[in-house]
Amino acid sequence: MASITTTSTSADTPDAAAAARHAVPGTLNQAAPDTASRVVPDTASRVVPDTASRAVPYAAKVARRSAAVALLAAVWEVLPRAGVFDRTFLPPLSEVLLALGDLAASGELLDHARASLGRSLAGFGLAIVFAVPLGLLIGWYRPLAEFLNPVLELFRNTATLALLPVFVLLLGLGETSKVAIILYAAAWPILLNTIAGVRGVDPLLVKSARSMGLRPLALFQKVILPAAVPTIFTGVRLAGAYSILVLVAAEMVGAKAGLGYLINDAQFNFRVHDMYAGIIAISVLGLLFNVFLVSLERRFSTWRTTP
Repeated sequence: MASITTTSTSADTPDAAAAARHAVPGTLNQAAPDTASRVVPDTASRVVPDTASRAVPYAAKVARRSAAVALLAAVWEVLPRAGVFDRTFLPPLSEVLLALGDLAASGELLDHARASLGRSLAGFGLAIVFAVPLGLLIGWYRPLAEFLNPVLELFRNTATLALLPVFVLLLGLGETSKVAIILYAAAWPILLNTIAGVRGVDPLLVKSARSMGLRPLALFQKVILPAAVPTIFTGVRLAGAYSILVLVAAEMVGAKAGLGYLINDAQFNFRVHDMYAGIIAISVLGLLFNVFLVSLERRFSTWRTTP
């Protein structure tokens, strides 16, 4: 038996070796082209064009926006030099930028910007704290909405700056009246958009959540509030713009610092270059504020599908 087994093994070994010699080259010859055909072209076709397709629209978008700003700057520079406007009342942009640089170098611009930003953020933050919870309550509880609706309609149609003398009379010329008027102006877009966001939730989502046994509090936390976040942030962005706009008017009355005070004081003392420099500074401040709010909105709305 041992000799038979040995003979069988020695007979099978050359066949296995031959099979291995024939199998290995065939496998190598098939695998290499298959890998090249499946991996390399696929990566090149899917990754590289996708990056390029994203970069081109973004570059075009940046170019369009930059072109608009460059055109505005060119018009501002050319018209006073061409005599269309008196340079005494509208200096060229280059001279205004020099004045802006002088204000920044002296530290005066930073002091005024710090004062304005502090007032704006205080009023804006208080508006969020008060308006968002109130808007959620009004949007969620229909009886409360019906009770407060006449008052809301009355005050929402009243111009904010028309109430500035009332705030000054009641709260004085100090910081309280300025923060209060900013709070009042910023609260309305947040409040109204919060109410609209809660009421605009898809009823099918609410019915589906209730059919799954969610209690009212869990339904509000897991369905209503997440669905209302995009609309709420729209109101927050509008409130940020309003807080900057109203700030200028508030600082023109009884203030001793701030960009609004800088603009008013420069106009009163006929420092026209400084006046326009203050206008540019507050515009840039508002733009940066809006960019921050947009990034914050994207952070809290990452679940949304954007085109």
